[in-house]
Amino acid sequence: MHATQSVQTITRKSLHHELVDRLQTLIINAELAPGSKVPEKVLCDQFGVSRTPLREALKVLASDGLVRLEPNRGAWVTQVTEEEVEEVFPVLGALEALSGELACKHITDPEIEEVRALHDQMMQSYENRDLDAYFSINQKIHRAILLAARNRTLTTSCQALSLRMQRARYLANMTEGRWYDAVQEHEKILEFLIARDGANLASTLLQHMDAKRASVVKWLQTREAATDVQ
Repeated sequence: MHATQSVQTITRKSLHHELVDRLQTLIINAELAPGSKVPEKVLCDQFGVSRTPLREALKVLASDGLVRLEPNRGAWVTQVTEEEVEEVFPVLGALEALSGELACKHITDPEIEEVRALHDQMMQSYENRDLDAYFSINQKIHRAILLAARNRTLTTSCQALSLRMQRARYLANMTEGRWYDAVQEHEKILEFLIARDGANLASTLLQHMDAKRASVVKWLQTREAATDVQ
């Protein structure tokens, strides 16, 4: 991050939520790298805000596990650890499975068409090998299924855990083989959603999340091994 970046002043009334969203994006995309100190002054200049609302937003990120607050030392972006991944992904998988089961009971035809359109866009990003676009649309699909479950408690819980794992998936990227498998899994997700087959959609979502867990753990282990060699 450099102080020379253009000012991106926030003008929306919901300053707090906007700041939280922007900081989350910086962390998920690794523009604020794991283990790095959050450059508060630079961010205040970039967003055109004072330290007070920025620090309030950082408290939210700390509760989400994205940053660590240290007295008199500021905020630090937390590292993604194998222990955290192994702890969070099984819970996230169970919540995703439940969202699929409930979505099949409540989803409307227009909502299914929305997911189908997103799926087509995601397939195009896969064909174009546009990983950033793929990740973005992928998140929209999972969120659409989650919202179709019509359960606010489930939505809140799932989104909080998903946020913690998004950056792990983004950092780990995907091998060509895993990317192909993920696309095939999404084909089944769409198929079972259209059929409103809750049991099979839940099972597929659970397997999908477990495959993501394994992919991220493998990346973390490879990274650690490379660090040890250095």
